[in-house]
Amino acid sequence: MAQGQIRKALSGFYYVYSQQKTFQTRGRGNFRKRQLTPLVGDYVEFESTNKDEGYLLKLLPRKNALVRPQVVNVDQAVVVTSCVKPDFSSNLLDRFLIMLEQKNIQPLLYFTKGDLLAAAAQAKIAPIVAYYQQLGYQTFFDADPFAAAQIQQLTAQFADKLTVFMGQSGAGKSTLLNHIDPELQLKTAAVSESLSRGKHTTRHVELLPLFGGLVADTPGFSSLELSAFELTELPLLFPEFVAAAPDCRFRACQHDQEPGCAVKAQVESGEILASRYENYLQFRTEKKAEKPKYNGKRGKK
Repeated sequence: MAQGQIRKALSGFYYVYSQQKTFQTRGRGNFRKRQLTPLVGDYVEFESTNKDEGYLLKLLPRKNALVRPQVVNVDQAVVVTSCVKPDFSSNLLDRFLIMLEQKNIQPLLYFTKGDLLAAAAQAKIAPIVAYYQQLGYQTFFDADPFAAAQIQQLTAQFADKLTVFMGQSGAGKSTLLNHIDPELQLKTAAVSESLSRGKHTTRHVELLPLFGGLVADTPGFSSLELSAFELTELPLLFPEFVAAAPDCRFRACQHDQEPGCAVKAQVESGEILASRYENYLQFRTEKKAEKPKYNGKRGKK
């Protein structure tokens, strides 16, 4: 019996990397009975007599899981964010960030299409980028989004980590991956002018060894539904709210209707970005509007 990591899953086969070799394996029949699905990124126990015939015996505990791309045990995510075409959306960016915060995945914010911005638009977005940087998120915002120096700065973050790419459709995720490693030859999709959004160009996921780490070669959009969050959890997913909360009048302040709220005071003073707070309130409204889920058992919700 050996341990390894699934680097690729295709047509019922799981390709496990162990001791600098790749083994083609299948899942045991009882995986299906127990409703266990091995995923790319999983650490597993397996047995194999040769590199082409092996069986997965056990899935080891996961630290997190993403839906799109479907990959587990992720360390960091490059959130590719378009400045224009499609237009910059602070709401979408903040959705990505709270999801990553909850899953304990480090975000790297990569802004694209800055070269298409007029001077006035550039002056407007620069302080927003600076704000996210001030929060502790590493940001990449070059006038030339694919400048060699910036790409090098990004790939320096890959060592010893499993990295995925995500972001708006049409923001340039595939183009960025092609600049990182031209051999990937990922399909890039033209942005639909009429809809101002891109077409999905995803395919099966494979983890590729790049720059001393692993990179999921398929960009994804990932599920951004708020159903995975509890309403009371939302304030904990905004770092600047967590920092301000000790000064709120109420210990469990939700930064909404409560008087003496330090977060609202910092929004008023401009210390907290107004769009961040507006997005937070919108997420709360969406959560409150959700229909409760029942598990079908009488008397239990």
